[in-house]
Amino acid sequence: MQSAVLGFEMVDWTWLSALLIGAAFFALGCLFGARRSLLNAVRLSKDAETTDDKRKKNNREKPTLEVEKLADIIDDFKMVLVVRNDLKMGKGKIAAQCSHATLGLYKKILNRAPKSLNRWEMCGQVKVVVKIESEDDMLVLQERAKSLNIPTHIVIDAGRTQIAPNSRTVMAVLGPADLVDDVTGGLKLL
Repeated sequence: MQSAVLGFEMVDWTWLSALLIGAAFFALGCLFGARRSLLNAVRLSKDAETTDDKRKKNNREKPTLEVEKLADIIDDFKMVLVVRNDLKMGKGKIAAQCSHATLGLYKKILNRAPKSLNRWEMCGQVKVVVKIESEDDMLVLQERAKSLNIPTHIVIDAGRTQIAPNSRTVMAVLGPADLVDDVTGGLKLL
C-alpha cells in the first residue's frame, strides 16, 4: 500500500515537474517573442522615419506644381499625348512610347500634384493622342506648356528597335482641359 501511495506521489511529482518546465519554456518564449516584436517595431519605426525623411526631402527639393491649385477649382482634366509623326514609328512602337509617356508623367506628378491626378482619374483618365511633325515643334509645345505651368514629360527612346537612340518620341501633357487645349488644340488626331 505504501508503494501505491509512493507511486501516486511519483506520478504527481512527474506531472508537476513537467508542468513547471513547460511553463518556464512558455515564459521564455513569450519573453523572446516580445523582445523580437519590440525590436521589429523599432526597426519598422526607423524605416518609416527614414522613408518619411526621404519624402520630405524630395518634397523640399521639388515644390508642389502649380496645376495642383487648379484641381480645386476646375473639374475637367485631361492628358494629351503628342506623337512625332516624322519618325514613322509602327503602331506597336507608338503604343509603347505612349505608355512610357503616360507612366513618366504620372510618376512625375504623383507626389507633387496628387489632387490633379485624382481629378484626372475622376474625369475617366481622358487621354487624347495627336501628332506633330518634328522634334523642334514638340520642344516649342513643351515650352508653351511650361509657360502655362502645365506638367509635361517627354520620352527619350533608347534606340534598340525602330528609331535612333536618344530620339524624343512622345510628349505627355496633363492639366485642365482648357489649358491643355491652349497648348495642343491645333494639332490633328493621330
